[in-house]
Amino acid sequence: MATIELSAIRGCLEGAVPSMMATCAQDGTPNVAYLSQVCYVDNRHVALSFQFFNKTRQNILANPYASALVMHPRTAAFFRLHLHYLRTETSGPTFESMKAQLAGIASHTGMAGVFKLLGADIYEVLAIECVDGAPLPAPPAPAIGLLGALRRSAERLMRCSGTDELLQATLATLNDQMNVQHAMVLMLDATAHRLYTVASAGYATSGVGSEIEMGHGVIGVAARECTPVRISHVTNAASYSHAVRSSMQLLEPGVALDTDIPYPGLPEPHSQLAVPIVSTGRLLGVLFVESPLEMRFGYEDEDALVAIAGQLGAALELLQNAAEPALEASSTQDTAPPRAHAGGPALELRHYRANDSVFIDGQYLIKGVAGAILWKLLRDHASMGRSDFTNRELRLDQSIGLPDVADNLEARLVLLQRRLVENSPHIRIEKTGRGRFRLRVDRPVTMLQMG
Repeated sequence: MATIELSAIRGCLEGAVPSMMATCAQDGTPNVAYLSQVCYVDNRHVALSFQFFNKTRQNILANPYASALVMHPRTAAFFRLHLHYLRTETSGPTFESMKAQLAGIASHTGMAGVFKLLGADIYEVLAIECVDGAPLPAPPAPAIGLLGALRRSAERLMRCSGTDELLQATLATLNDQMNVQHAMVLMLDATAHRLYTVASAGYATSGVGSEIEMGHGVIGVAARECTPVRISHVTNAASYSHAVRSSMQLLEPGVALDTDIPYPGLPEPHSQLAVPIVSTGRLLGVLFVESPLEMRFGYEDEDALVAIAGQLGAALELLQNAAEPALEASSTQDTAPPRAHAGGPALELRHYRANDSVFIDGQYLIKGVAGAILWKLLRDHASMGRSDFTNRELRLDQSIGLPDVADNLEARLVLLQRRLVENSPHIRIEKTGRGRFRLRVDRPVTMLQMG
């Protein structure tokens, strides 16, 4: 009988179809149970989920040999794995990856308290049997070569000289090279423990500025655990309650101040994959893709997306640390009168100190650090007639509230720029060079400080 390599049946270890595990007590009594996860570790080992101290667990601790029946989700071919229990891991990459996957599923099913991983049981695969049957023909190999896609992605990203260009190039690469039509990039706001959407593609609305809490849903779990999370079954985007209503409502009783930006996700995604964007061991954000098709993303897609996210993280870090122009004295000492505005009714801007949210003509625009930045720019523009600014001066301005480490200033400026384009075309931010930008205001502005 030909030897079957574990890597050759890795498609059976995707969790799309529940597996069965057979164990035996010391007295010879057999027991069969369903498993939540049988995960590929390497070509000689698998990890099985330990969630309950049940009969299976008792048997394996007394008799460390078992067998697992797994099925390929596309061909319906069955394989029997003969296993030898080695150890239980409660930390480390294998455990964290399985825990994140399980938590991502639980987040969508309302069973977070039930789907709790106690450990990752590591088994040596002693042998693999092909179970007799009439499986379906294997699907054709994808027409798109992922290795070539990675090369073209790297070539494209290395040419980018700005954060906005880098984000757009990443999404365009996913669409052009990997046929991924629905994707978004979210950046981490470490202070607020949230992720905010800074770029998206393939949706009816951009959703730029929408927020997801750390640990919430596939995206939040991938960020919290800093590991990829891939789900290939139906989920519901409505379960993402990304933005919490601000306590600012207490400041103006009777006025409904809505700071919820609709999340741009698919209403009924059947496949989702979230990959953390990491650089020098630090979480920057999450690269997220989804599809209305079941089992759209396999482990090879996950590998490719991890590589692209790594390229994106390194490029973001390089741009963040790139030399910026020195702060010119004239930029802070300009006392010229405000520049004349074009005609038209005045825009009413309200700024709330509670969370630095900004409303234009009663409509929510932005909050947090990006809101503080906009208020500072408009205040300087109104009082000193300034239009040109630098990233460096923003970093030195403590009133904005940038964190000391990983401020993601460029991403926050991209977010602000896009929110203005979508919601207030009379106020614009235009890049004028590395670390420099210009504020354009085409209508009179009335500024009101609230709270």
